[in-house]
Amino acid sequence: MAEGHRVPWFPAWGIRFPEPLDDPQDVISIFNEWRPNQRWLLLSYSAAASEIHLWTVWHALRRRELRNSMVGNNVDTEFLRLISGTHQIRIAFKRAGLMQGDENAWIVYLPEFGTDYPFTKDNETVEIPRDTYNDAAQDANRLILHLKSNLITERPIPTNIGLQRLGYQSKIEDSNLLNIESAFMLHAAMADMNT
Repeated sequence: MAEGHRVPWFPAWGIRFPEPLDDPQDVISIFNEWRPNQRWLLLSYSAAASEIHLWTVWHALRRRELRNSMVGNNVDTEFLRLISGTHQIRIAFKRAGLMQGDENAWIVYLPEFGTDYPFTKDNETVEIPRDTYNDAAQDANRLILHLKSNLITERPIPTNIGLQRLGYQSKIEDSNLLNIESAFMLHAAMADMNT
């Protein structure tokens, strides 16, 4: 998990709604009205496993975006598709989007750095900018206020519940967090193989 790696926080902010969602579309409409652009999205709280998981899915998204090979029409849709481990957009929204009864979610910003390949430039490694999270915090705080939600002061943690919500088929019994995190990343990697 991220604690064992030198990876900066992914620009994602956990939020708690004032009450469980009755109609998620109401929250999504408010969010879409106030988000700065389509690089911002709402993600199911259990769909995020760790900083490494989110950066890995972002990396796959960014590669597809730069190569014009996305299945989704927008980066927010493509990110949901990849994190859901499916080729089908409808299933991606069902798995990683908001559902009735949800109490928490992630506000996610998808950074736009990188050129032909997000982490290399002239055979040199390009590091993730360490201020990516902080640079987007002001916009995230505005969205939190518009959604009348509260910030959750914890970072993503891999759970079996999250794997199940994303449609992961195998059961991981009594597994440690590293194994669960690995299952999240394997599931995302299967996005273009699963239906």
